[in-house]
Amino acid sequence: MDKLKKITELKEILKNYEEKLAREMIGYRGVVHESAASEIKHSKVMVYKDMVESLKLEIHNLEKDLNQ
Repeated sequence: MDKLKKITELKEILKNYEEKLAREMIGYRGVVHESAASEIKHSKVMVYKDMVESLKLEIHNLEKDLNQ
């Protein structure tokens, strides 16, 4: 797969995860102790944040390689 196509696909995936993260952030207050629902929401938020950061880094690295 060529790099331009890979970058385009990753940007679409990134957009999807950014939307999911935005939805999960609605009403997010961090972890409310002794609340299972709060802990589950916190876990989801952390996973989505990590996915967004990882995708941005991968896109950045591919674009950097493309420009060299």
